[in-house]
Amino acid sequence: MVKQKTIKTEISLTGVGLHTGKEVTMTFKPAPVNNGFTFVRVDLEGHPVVEADANYVVNTQRGTNLEKLGVKIQTPEHVLAALVGCDLDNVIVELNASELPIMDGSSKYFVEALEKAGVEEQNTKRNVYVVKEVISFTDEESGSEILIMPSDHYCVTTMVDFGTKILGTQNATMKGISEFKKEISESRTFSFLHELESLLENGLIKGGDLNNAIVYVDKEISAATMENLKIAFGKEDINVKSNGILDNLTLHYPNEAARHKLLDVVGDLALIGTKIQGKVIANKPGHFVNTQFAKKMAKIIKIEQRNYVPVYDLNLEPLMDIHKIMAVLPHRPPFLLIDRIIEMSESHVVGMKNVTMNENFFVGHFPEAPVMPGVLIVEAMAQTGGILVLSTVPDPENYLTYFMKIDNVKFKQKVLPGDTLIFKCDLITPIRRGICHMQANAYANGKLVAEAELMAQIAKKQ
Repeated sequence: MVKQKTIKTEISLTGVGLHTGKEVTMTFKPAPVNNGFTFVRVDLEGHPVVEADANYVVNTQRGTNLEKLGVKIQTPEHVLAALVGCDLDNVIVELNASELPIMDGSSKYFVEALEKAGVEEQNTKRNVYVVKEVISFTDEESGSEILIMPSDHYCVTTMVDFGTKILGTQNATMKGISEFKKEISESRTFSFLHELESLLENGLIKGGDLNNAIVYVDKEISAATMENLKIAFGKEDINVKSNGILDNLTLHYPNEAARHKLLDVVGDLALIGTKIQGKVIANKPGHFVNTQFAKKMAKIIKIEQRNYVPVYDLNLEPLMDIHKIMAVLPHRPPFLLIDRIIEMSESHVVGMKNVTMNENFFVGHFPEAPVMPGVLIVEAMAQTGGILVLSTVPDPENYLTYFMKIDNVKFKQKVLPGDTLIFKCDLITPIRRGICHMQANAYANGKLVAEAELMAQIAKKQ
């Protein structure tokens, strides 16, 4: 089981936003399990949080831009790529401005900071979506296409055709996430001269200089343009190298542009919100097609998770039989509603109940058409969760469990005599002071029959 990871300690960087030109301080902070990547605007009242979620993408002009309830996060893709490239799951990113620092236009400095902060393994299983069939998205207008196919690990290939003689066609491949730091993270953002002129005229690249963006000269530079560039970049002299790059930057790789496009793909696909096991192939990728594909993937994953039914071998010896359960839970028949505990970890528990015609509640609950009462299904899920929380104390026989809250209860299917109920409870937050907050699901006949968000507390018997 691969466990989730965060960083050991917080670490800060300061830089300027590429488009706003504003100085920004960014702080990476450790995050709890299942937090994912979240941005916190500490410069705004209430310190609002914006999750790294493809559904918050509002535009992709010159970068990926997120907005939630009016709170903006601009150009997070290079930071997100670094977080994924460092194989992290949960990190809080605090900002005192809307736009993340551009640094040198790559993910290099973010990776270095994250490595300096250190990696810490967390006691919860990592969620990974395993791709089982080809999924694709095509932007008909641009001809850009991105797809993912089954693979035994996460890898990315980008194929880029810039339509210019200076760059032509380039390809880049990352065979595994372990290659990100060495092969991809140093690849800097780039622009063509004709794009740069328009951006400068419209005041859209205030934080740019020749150290954080490669500028490819795809047209003849007029004397007036040269003077404007000198002013914009604060340089007394600007030259065009023989390989068509403005000023004196040296490429890290001949295909650095394609590698940077791959970096952007990794960062934008982090907005799916789940680790992916599959091979990504991107043809002429850009932020629009990347984020549209991320939205499509997120939707597919959400639907599959909603319909997912875990499978357990009920012929195996249970972790706890009815006698062990009664040694932990204070409940007794006819109100003891679980027969077995199948598995348990620090963050989840799975229980089971065989529903028979002999249940006491069937005497009065529709004897002509017996149906298990929904409230008892919720109670059975709570008893299963009670096993988890009582496992945290050395003397569970001296404790009782009490409901504190029940939210978002939904009943999907009827439960009838002869059904085998499986209850799965996953912690939403770590157990603290005997309080257990969990997502509980009940399954029968290969279907989800009920779900609820439960909160309970254990207290010592008086």
